[in-house]
Amino acid sequence: MTVQLTIIGMGQIGTSIGLALSGKAELLTRVGHDRDIRIARQAQKLGALDKVEINLPNSVRKADIIVLALPFDQLRDTLTIIAQDLKENAVVMDTGPVKEAVAEWAREILPPGCSYIGLTPVINPAYLLAPDSGVEAAQADLFHGGLMAIVSPPRSNSDAIKLAADLTRLLGAEPLFTDPLEIDGLMAATHILPQLLGAALLNATVDQPGWREGRKIAGRAYAEGTAAVSQMDDEQALKAAVLFNHRNVLRVLDSTIAALQAMRCDIESQDEKSLLERLSRARRGREKWWQERLDHRWSEASVDGMEATEKQRFLDRWLSFGRKTSI
Repeated sequence: MTVQLTIIGMGQIGTSIGLALSGKAELLTRVGHDRDIRIARQAQKLGALDKVEINLPNSVRKADIIVLALPFDQLRDTLTIIAQDLKENAVVMDTGPVKEAVAEWAREILPPGCSYIGLTPVINPAYLLAPDSGVEAAQADLFHGGLMAIVSPPRSNSDAIKLAADLTRLLGAEPLFTDPLEIDGLMAATHILPQLLGAALLNATVDQPGWREGRKIAGRAYAEGTAAVSQMDDEQALKAAVLFNHRNVLRVLDSTIAALQAMRCDIESQDEKSLLERLSRARRGREKWWQERLDHRWSEASVDGMEATEKQRFLDRWLSFGRKTSI
């Protein structure tokens, strides 16, 4: 007996999950769905899927695990559409940037007997600066050497949490257990804020006085400072993530505005010493973080080298879990 894993949304994350699980036919059957059938077919051609299912409800009817790798603004509607077709004891996971809202939707929408666990991928540092996005950016080792935050709402089924941890290890990542409130605060600072800063820089420069000439000389600093806008979420998904995580976003925005205001005061008062210290501290902080991100190995184990007992544990976990009723 194998577990059916359905991946809904075949972008970089969804397709990379499928690729990471290739060669695991003894454990998993990988079914994929995307609203753009061409993207799903492309993912299958890359080897990320065993089967493409065009119809969304059909894609989950036999699924034991469903991973929603979707833009945030599509999650609630997708949960609503698939809810009535889920198997008893199915485990629904998502990879979106805001978890408290999704956990609430899951409590409201999912039928009794189904479990929700959130996943927040932290990708392989080798791909942090890769310019591509979408299915073209998918990699079988996208999660190697990284963490996967496993986000469990209060009163989550413990077996579903353990199943998510086993799946995380199959992907080549190390699990980091957290709750929706904690991860939403972290994602506001590290995922949402950079995109808002890029948008602010663009709005402060594009089509403003001097831009006609400025656009000709804008270089690497400008390109990197605005890159998050084009490489991350689309504007509809980002808008939704900001508004559903507004308390944390406002907090980090206030901190950023305060930091900018402090630098402005230094510039206005010509305080060279203070300004230099702020800039130097920022450079040191970035260099330290970057080196730690590149060097730190969250897990020494490789997916290919995973012991047979580890693989069997995943299957045994599901077989045991499938006989129980979720909380």
